[in-house]
Amino acid sequence: MTGDRITLTGITGFGHHGALAPERELGQVFVADVTLYLDLGPAGVGDDLSRTVDYGQLTQRIHEAIVLEPVNLIETLAERIATICLGEHLVDRVTVTVHKPQAPVPVTFTDVAVTIERSRA
Repeated sequence: MTGDRITLTGITGFGHHGALAPERELGQVFVADVTLYLDLGPAGVGDDLSRTVDYGQLTQRIHEAIVLEPVNLIETLAERIATICLGEHLVDRVTVTVHKPQAPVPVTFTDVAVTIERSRA
């Protein structure tokens, strides 16, 4: 497996995810960071977009996953995003981090995040 990767950081959307009713009603900001693992050699040598991931289109689909169809857990949202990324035929593996910086936590904090890694195998 190659060590090549594309990293998309800070894909932000306003979603209505959460286990608590106020989270679902009011909504809040969610942020996704995604690292795609794939062989970038053919794209680099051939200067050919069809041999890599069109990250402009992919970020749009990730954004839609954040803003549409609420779920209870950010773990579920991370799985949804990983599935979208693995739908890119060249992607072998993906790491997804979903941040919930406005989570209803009773103490001062900066961020709550979950990170998952998924692969085709």
